[in-house]
Amino acid sequence: MSTENKPLPIIEVLNLKKRYGNIKALNGISFSIGKGEIVGFLGPNGAGKSTTLKILSGLIPADSGEAKVCGVDLAEEEGQVRNHIGYLAENNPLPEDLRVIEYLKFRGMLKGLEGSRLRERTKIVLEICDLERKVSERKIGNLSKGFRQRVGIADSLLSEPRLVILDEPTIGLDPQQSAITRKMMERLRGEVSFLLSSHILSEVEACCDRMIILSHGQIVAEGTLYNLQERFVNKTIFEIVALGNKINIQKKIRIIDSSCELLQDDPVENSGKRRFIFSTKNSANVAEKIVKALVLDSKLSIYEFQITRPDLETIFLRATKENWDKSDNIERGKTINHDL
Repeated sequence: MSTENKPLPIIEVLNLKKRYGNIKALNGISFSIGKGEIVGFLGPNGAGKSTTLKILSGLIPADSGEAKVCGVDLAEEEGQVRNHIGYLAENNPLPEDLRVIEYLKFRGMLKGLEGSRLRERTKIVLEICDLERKVSERKIGNLSKGFRQRVGIADSLLSEPRLVILDEPTIGLDPQQSAITRKMMERLRGEVSFLLSSHILSEVEACCDRMIILSHGQIVAEGTLYNLQERFVNKTIFEIVALGNKINIQKKIRIIDSSCELLQDDPVENSGKRRFIFSTKNSANVAEKIVKALVLDSKLSIYEFQITRPDLETIFLRATKENWDKSDNIERGKTINHDL
């Protein structure tokens, strides 16, 4: 298949490296983000997330490697690249004595907007971030944390960027304010690409197309939630609500899948039914095959069936644990060699 007409990624990172003294903050990471994608950027503290975001935002240089935004090399054309990027830093400082509308117009002018274009973009970002009406005339110092975050996001959207980097945008926000942030990203999906760094994994799971997980300055996992579930979880958990003999159900299941184990068996209140939870080393397709066989058995009645997939937190812990274990073994090997 020809790649001549394939659109350039909005952002392309190749073998990016960064050291702070003897510490490898980034150890040769590579990834790309396509137009309109919302990508979660995850990792434990010290994994290299903030360093990557600062490099991409032009705040610090990389030691080596390439970072391109809309095909433009950040190291060579930093000013041009910044026009394509909006950035909301964690704990974004805002001037408390300015009104929201004043602040956004001031920030717009710093980004090269003026006249009717400045007025138009200010109006648009106020509407996108739900800061219209009385909020735009209030002083920033009188706003709640949630509204301040929205002001920061509005600022990041002013120059009509192709990529918006959000560093912990919902930390400390209540569920309603967090939902508004997700709604804003959903509204711009397809037009703007988002790189979202967050420790709130449920938020990432709810709105991101795929995830990149870092540990010790390296990418240890990348893909959609489904891809990561398949890679890091070697068992399928499924649940059945049935009316029938437990022994017969187990026998029927083991004919199809000998690896299947019964994890839980509970009565369903005042119904005579039972809820069974099984685990198999095989794929979800095998679980579906099992249920089809049970449905065809005239001695059994199947009322509910669902496959329980691991959430992003489970995947995150497994992915980073693997990397921690490898790093720990390497360090032990160095210590042993040194002692020898």
